[in-house]
Amino acid sequence: MKRALAATAAKAHSEQTADMHPSQEKINIFWFRRDLRLHDNAGLYHALRAGRPVLGVFIFDTHILDRLEDRDDARVSFLHQQLAQLKDQLEHLGSSLLVRHGRPLDEWRAIAASYPLEAVYTNRDYESYAIERDEAVKALLAASGMGFHTFKDHVIFEGDEVLKADGKPYTVFSPYGRRWREKLRSRPPLGGGEGSYYLQSYPTEKYHHHFLKTPALPFPGLASLGFEPSALPIPSAEVSQRIIQDYDKQRNTPSVRGTSRLGIHFRFGTISVREKARRAMVLNDTYLNELIWRDFYAQILYNFPQVEKHAFNPKYEHIPWRNNEQEFERWCTGRTGYPIVDAGMRELNATGFMHNRVRMITASFLTKHLLIDWRWGEAYFARKLLDFDLASNNGGWQWAAGSGTDAAPYFRVFNPTAQQEKFDPQFVYVKQWVPEWGSSAYPAPIVDHKLARERCLTTYKQALGG
Repeated sequence: MKRALAATAAKAHSEQTADMHPSQEKINIFWFRRDLRLHDNAGLYHALRAGRPVLGVFIFDTHILDRLEDRDDARVSFLHQQLAQLKDQLEHLGSSLLVRHGRPLDEWRAIAASYPLEAVYTNRDYESYAIERDEAVKALLAASGMGFHTFKDHVIFEGDEVLKADGKPYTVFSPYGRRWREKLRSRPPLGGGEGSYYLQSYPTEKYHHHFLKTPALPFPGLASLGFEPSALPIPSAEVSQRIIQDYDKQRNTPSVRGTSRLGIHFRFGTISVREKARRAMVLNDTYLNELIWRDFYAQILYNFPQVEKHAFNPKYEHIPWRNNEQEFERWCTGRTGYPIVDAGMRELNATGFMHNRVRMITASFLTKHLLIDWRWGEAYFARKLLDFDLASNNGGWQWAAGSGTDAAPYFRVFNPTAQQEKFDPQFVYVKQWVPEWGSSAYPAPIVDHKLARERCLTTYKQALGG
């Protein structure tokens, strides 16, 4: 009820601004979503070049916000802060940002009735809900003779750009990665030189003078959206060159800062993936490979949308998960009795981040040691991760469970003790997050590794018919 009242108040506030532009000259709108920046922004570049004044719009989508469980969700705080900065940047250019709060179709109906629109420009989103939403908005605008133009910005290559010789999408990463690299090299930059046509920046700043001149527009507070500020720190969008240069050497050691932690910035587009890929090509090929993985999982979600709710390999739908709620709670809170698993879960709960190697270990432990449905773990990560991205999160969890594309075979069961010895042998990471480790306060292992492995292999083998 409280959130509904807040939404009503926010909508009334924003609707007061609807007629602030008295001119009846046609305008275009750029709809910001996962691209919160004014530089090297593909859709914004095309909107500004189209010849009409451009107004920036952002919609706090209640379909998404209402599903969040935590009122202090750090991602909402981050989004709100980034939008405030974006609005300030636009106001320095003599324009502003129109921020709405509600269901996108309802908001576009109101915007289209209040502004003399020619067209809406935006960058493509590849999640199922986003695709359905955009089709509905496109149809709504088309009924009034308004255009809806979308562009690629969130990835280097989209779902239908890197295909096998038979025209079908790849489902195994290694050949996809090779073809991805071939395509990248297939077109040099305009004017020649090093690099790739596909990594060229869009010089959006050349056309910033085409933003619609308008008075500053109101900006909703977090409380009016039904949220409150988060205390979690957000990783910087600036990463030292040394981290990228040493990425291949440091990335598997959870006790050191060996990864970029740029996930949240990729997620909301506060940085350009093309810019980072260009840098990776020069500094570290292993880091570039991680960006290829990002494209790979995005194209899997686009081409096989059923993976959002179901196993990519249908046979894995037959696994009789134990789904013990008490054991799941111990996993969530980092009390399994396996130090590296517990350290990872506590790091996640405290910071919204978990080291990628430890993500694999904790996911394997949940699905194979405890035989708990990967969807339970995926949902918990979706709730807690600052850098949550549906495609990558889903891909990673299905990989761990063995049910996904290019997945770890079901008989590969990570030994958490062996993983500890290999990646945190001095227990530096564990001691940071599990201070009671080694004392009587630390719980005994929730399950014996050898017995859990045998149970997993038997369960999977019987369910998969092999």
